[in-house]
Amino acid sequence: MTVTDAHHHVWDLSVRDQDWITGPELAPIRRDFTLKNLEPEARAAGVGRTVLVQTITVPEETPEFLALADEHDLVAGVVGWTDLTRPDVADELARLRELPGGRYLKGIRHQVQGEPDPEWLLRPDVRRGLTAVADAGLVYDLVVLPHQLPACVRAAAALPGLTFVLDHLGKPPVASGALEPWASGLRALAALPNTVGKLSGLATEADHASWTVEDLRPYADVALQAFGPGRLMYGSDWPVSTLAATYGDMLDATRRLTDPHDHAQILETTATRVYGL
Repeated sequence: MTVTDAHHHVWDLSVRDQDWITGPELAPIRRDFTLKNLEPEARAAGVGRTVLVQTITVPEETPEFLALADEHDLVAGVVGWTDLTRPDVADELARLRELPGGRYLKGIRHQVQGEPDPEWLLRPDVRRGLTAVADAGLVYDLVVLPHQLPACVRAAAALPGLTFVLDHLGKPPVASGALEPWASGLRALAALPNTVGKLSGLATEADHASWTVEDLRPYADVALQAFGPGRLMYGSDWPVSTLAATYGDMLDATRRLTDPHDHAQILETTATRVYGL
């Protein structure tokens, strides 16, 4: 089986600073991470294609990522960024698709986790932008914290024609071992048919130095029961994941957390269907 890694990043600090990489905990990833770094690790792990996901909210990044996808056969899709609140967001999405590699644009994402308003997704201007994303046939990736899940539920319920993909399962508090209120929020989101979850980023939410697969299992189990394997996809979250594990370790942990009968869906077919790869 050829594995699809449905969530990773790249950055070159000589092109653009990643101003979110601050403090001693993130110091190990304050360097360049490129497709040339990723490809040998991905191929060695049996990954045949990937989805490249935005990192910062600047308009220049998405065209760069689309061009990378056009040049490298590893990248099968891009989740980019655009300002959802701009009045001409539909035109901007159309413009992106006309750029070199524009056919690889599969979704849009915004760092909702950094928005001080827990109901940012429910703002009228944001909803208008999300409607444009749906009308363009794209999906919307959610990068949120547990306290923002209720707003995600309301947004997804209000826009049944848009597929919402929950990155990193909504960042549950793995290090503390707590399940609630995260689990209730995730179950409410998964109850809506236009939602999908990513088994990604869990080790990063755990103790980086001492986590085990069993530390992650309660959170993976909640997601499996809520979404089912047909609405879950694997993502490495490389290179952020290197804070806690190697590329191969993350894929191995996902296999150990899931039933082998479900691997084809979680490791390949869900991402292919949802992102139209």
